[in-house]
Amino acid sequence: MTNTKTKKIKYQYLFFLLSAFFLSGCSAKPNEPISKSAAYFDTIITVTLYDSSDEQKLDDCMNIAKEYEQLLSATVSDSDISQINSNPGEWVTVDAKTIDVVKKAIYYCDLSNGKFDITIGALTDLWNISQIAGQCNSPDNEMPESVLPDDAKIKELLAHVDYHNIEIDEKESKIKLNDPLAKLDLGGIAKGFIADQMKQYLNENDIKEGIINLGGNLLTLGPKSNGKPYQIGIQYPFDHSGKVIDQIEVKDQSVVTSGVYERYFTVNQKRYHHILSTETGYPADTDLLGVSIISQSSCDGDAISTIVLALGLKDGMAFINSLEDVEAVFITDQYELQYSNANIKK
Repeated sequence: MTNTKTKKIKYQYLFFLLSAFFLSGCSAKPNEPISKSAAYFDTIITVTLYDSSDEQKLDDCMNIAKEYEQLLSATVSDSDISQINSNPGEWVTVDAKTIDVVKKAIYYCDLSNGKFDITIGALTDLWNISQIAGQCNSPDNEMPESVLPDDAKIKELLAHVDYHNIEIDEKESKIKLNDPLAKLDLGGIAKGFIADQMKQYLNENDIKEGIINLGGNLLTLGPKSNGKPYQIGIQYPFDHSGKVIDQIEVKDQSVVTSGVYERYFTVNQKRYHHILSTETGYPADTDLLGVSIISQSSCDGDAISTIVLALGLKDGMAFINSLEDVEAVFITDQYELQYSNANIKK
């Protein structure tokens, strides 16, 4: 089990390295780039700076990730989110940063009409897809039927997915979850929010060129020193060698990718991935293998990528077109590429 999970992390890290290769190119500055990696939120975080040799700035970025993990992770027993989940119906005093993230998440719950809903945590726990996927030893991640949750239990917990049960008291810095069978899960937005906080910190310290990489969340600082954009490779679905299916250009923007190939297992050759539908309680039935969101904010991109993947190509394209300053690259289940804007691909 452990060896398989380690292998998957290595595959992920290989892709991150490839992404960094595409992103960095040749630096016009005499100083070599500096970089640091660490594991938070069950993923590898890498920060690379091209216009600074100050290693402390890298340490500070990792401390930002550590701080937010202690606040937002549902698997950290004393985090703010765990305390809210453990005390339903009660006001829980939390950090102001936690309130900022929850408010942003509720905004996307509203915008998506509940397609994105952070009270899905109990269903996430029931499916346990990340852990089961980490146990798979076969090339196609095939598992026995016994890993599938009971349909009646899915329906029972689905009835309690409703973000309207969240109350926030900003003045007292408190949050209350009114439904005892609901749980908060910020996995669809937390990494993006953290990436934005890192970028803000670096910009405030006059660092304008670099890459923040939180798993599928890539956030670039400025254009490169020569004024050219960063070249970002998008992973070929289900390929662990670092192969890319597309390449796009960005300047001072975020690219967040969500895919059904990230965390999944199969039962009788049917794929069960980690993006759950708030309508059925099952992994979303989508005609997309992946979607990459290009936006100014990584937090926005994180939530939007989850929403669009669940919506599928037609409704997902319409959703993207309803937003300002947000574009997308879609990978269909036929491995075809679709673009919200033809200028993405130059």
